[in-house]
Amino acid sequence: MKTLPLPFALRCILGCGLLAPLPLPAAPPSPAASPLQQAALQIDQQVAAFYRNRKLPVPAVTDDATFLRRAFLVTIGRIPTSEEALMFLEIDDPNKRAQLIEYLLKSPGFSSHMANWAFDLLRVTDRQADSNATGAPYRHWIRQAMISNMPWDEFSRKLVSATGDGWSQETAAVGYYTRDRGMPLDNIANTMRVFLGSRMECAQCHDDPFGTTERRDFYQLAAFTQGQEPVRRNLMQPLWDELNEDSRSNSQETRVARILWDRVYGMSLGGTGDGRIPLPPDYQYRDARPGEIVAAHTPFGKTVRMSDKRDEGDGRKQLADWITNRTAERFPAVIANRMWKRVMGRGLTEPADEFVASAETHHPPLAALLPKLMVDLKYNLRDFQHVLLLTRTFQFATNPNPSSVEAGDDFHGRKIERLSAEQIWDSLVTLAKGDPDKLPPRPLDDRIYLDGKPVLTGSKTMPQLSKEVLALESESAVRDYVSKLVKEIRDGGSASAAQPAMMADTAAYRADALIRASELPSPVPREHFLYQFGASDRQVVDGASREANVGQVLALMNGFVQRELVNRPDAHLYQCLRDAGTSSEKVRRLYITILGRPPTPAEMKLMTEELETRGDAGCRNIVSALVMSSEFLFLQ
Repeated sequence: MKTLPLPFALRCILGCGLLAPLPLPAAPPSPAASPLQQAALQIDQQVAAFYRNRKLPVPAVTDDATFLRRAFLVTIGRIPTSEEALMFLEIDDPNKRAQLIEYLLKSPGFSSHMANWAFDLLRVTDRQADSNATGAPYRHWIRQAMISNMPWDEFSRKLVSATGDGWSQETAAVGYYTRDRGMPLDNIANTMRVFLGSRMECAQCHDDPFGTTERRDFYQLAAFTQGQEPVRRNLMQPLWDELNEDSRSNSQETRVARILWDRVYGMSLGGTGDGRIPLPPDYQYRDARPGEIVAAHTPFGKTVRMSDKRDEGDGRKQLADWITNRTAERFPAVIANRMWKRVMGRGLTEPADEFVASAETHHPPLAALLPKLMVDLKYNLRDFQHVLLLTRTFQFATNPNPSSVEAGDDFHGRKIERLSAEQIWDSLVTLAKGDPDKLPPRPLDDRIYLDGKPVLTGSKTMPQLSKEVLALESESAVRDYVSKLVKEIRDGGSASAAQPAMMADTAAYRADALIRASELPSPVPREHFLYQFGASDRQVVDGASREANVGQVLALMNGFVQRELVNRPDAHLYQCLRDAGTSSEKVRRLYITILGRPPTPAEMKLMTEELETRGDAGCRNIVSALVMSSEFLFLQ
């Protein structure tokens, strides 16, 4: 077998036009370990100490084929293309695994896969309930944050302290709050769960019987974000009330005004957090009276408190600073544990969204090392995952047995788990269309819509409209603006020369498109493949499921697999057969393309007979059998 350095081999693929151009790692300047490799070694040393203490045997390192598939699915959320798989498996280079990891982390697929994770965690939806408001600018902001690898502490601060115009990409993080418009208590409960691993939702109604959080504590925390009102929507309230009288509720003026009410004011967030909140009328404890005003006060970490005498007005900023800087190891530990689960398959402690102090875990030294590493890496999630992917622990062979640690990872080989709905979908799209990352991320549709159709296309966008509206300073100015906008729409119509091209662009990202899951509507329709396989409906944090059901089997047998793979001779997976001269070579390539490994001798014999007996029909049967196999649907 000819030996080639991996970067050169991948450049050969690039030269053939089979992969999108990517910056590739250069050969290391010296044999000295990089800081990331040194950090990976520290983790492996802690895992080795765990084995010694528990008298456990050290697992074997997995083979190249299993590592290849694992690395692709964990890092970029899809299987390798046939070209990628063949090139990696045929290279004899001791450094190829580390080089492959670096290559994958620089792939656009990494940010796509991270976007799926962020959308689930933050319950990102394209539309807001009971409103014509859209979550598109917020979604786009998150997608761009994943592409730019925004540090997690900066990302968290921008979300929690957000205020302003929902259409400006400078302040579109306000979607974190407007997504929960009218439910500020649910929002603060989710904030504590997402960023600090604290489950406080029970304390909305009563002292938590399973924890230490009292109801008063919860309301004092909620005081930091009290006062979540749209920017200056009070200026439009009189006009809006008039237009919604029965006689005018369906007039064009009312429908135009709704654009401002829902998609401008309704997507904005005013104020910065009052710092005071009244206790609810049903407050039942002796430490305060129903309706009493309580001041913002943090329940743990370094104390932050605000005045109960006046609105200080920067509560959200103070809350964001407390979360990211004043909660000791809790903030970095929670995100480190989430990343550990993402890479290793199981949280260091479980559930991964419930914080456990390092001293109380089953392996305190490692539990203390991970948040420290997160801080040392300045909350760079890509670098943190890079360290985990470089560990020997990540390379351990699959362990089919459950963890010997009931509430966490025993580090004894990756546990077998079914692929997520997004991993299955993106892998099927790869088989159908080739590398799905050649298609750019979904652009922000910033057109102005009236009655479901774009208007003023080419002359004004929603960000421009929103900026103009939110700058209005009086009720009369709002009335004049609405009248002027109605006239502009009447005069300008709903068509322009630029519209057909834009419509074609957005059509490429519809629910029926064969594109990355991260670019599809959020959430997908209930009849979609992703939903059938457990994709989150984005109503609760981490709401996805990997549970099997009969509908999934039917979807594979009679749906996407048959329509887009088995019965489509132009599907990308068949390209690997073009220059295969023998039946055995065809079988080998199909196995590598679909499962990422060559067939065993027994499989080769069986499948070669099928191919030689049935010809093209046999080839389709092989594809169907492999794609619907447990090996394809599960991650080892």
